[in-house]
Amino acid sequence: MATFGNFAKRKVADKAVAGDGVEDDASLAVQQAGAPHGDAELPANGALPDDLVEVGVIVDSYGLKGWVKILPHAQDGHGGDAMVRARHWWLAARLPMVGRLAGGPPGSRDEPRAPLRVISVHEAKTHSGSVVAHLAGFADRDQALAAKGTTVHVRRTDFPKLSKDEFYWVDLIGLTVINTEGQTLGDVVGLIDNGAHSVMRIVPTGQPDGATPADERLVPFVDVYVQSVDFETRRIVVDWGLDY
Repeated sequence: MATFGNFAKRKVADKAVAGDGVEDDASLAVQQAGAPHGDAELPANGALPDDLVEVGVIVDSYGLKGWVKILPHAQDGHGGDAMVRARHWWLAARLPMVGRLAGGPPGSRDEPRAPLRVISVHEAKTHSGSVVAHLAGFADRDQALAAKGTTVHVRRTDFPKLSKDEFYWVDLIGLTVINTEGQTLGDVVGLIDNGAHSVMRIVPTGQPDGATPADERLVPFVDVYVQSVDFETRRIVVDWGLDY
């Protein structure tokens, strides 16, 4: 299951600098209060949706009435939108680990996890780069604190639509990258945010688990290199030589 990560802008040169146009918490709350929440129906018989994406992790309580604070997996100003829109979240609590190193960070996605369980969202809003939410069954601060380290998943159908030439990382992972000469560079296995733009991590096709750092290619996700993204053919065309 891929994580949400950021969204990638291909035409970086045509966009405003990072942070420009991001509304403050007060104006965003007003906008979200008048917008409908995600209305994707729950699967029958308690089955897990096939489009769940991990979008954040509960890191603390918020207030005294059972609200939780979530750190999104995306950059500041954009990571909470999917959580705020969704009426239901799927949560996976971390399981106790025998012999964990003292001081080890909780909430790592490498830790053993309990099965995902769906929970209704009474209210959620962005707050200073995080998301705060009141979930069904959370009545006090102790219950909220007990949920620290729990990962939050929402349906991909609850993600807000992006403008042209913007892409969610989760949608790019798994696409095959070819160059303008028709040569295959490999498959996208992840992306990196270097502060200015996103960078695709590409490994030889069929070797996502067995690839070594030497096999990996790093291609900036900017319009000078990325010619097109085609989800129907699951291909990204880049101006990038095999010998780069």
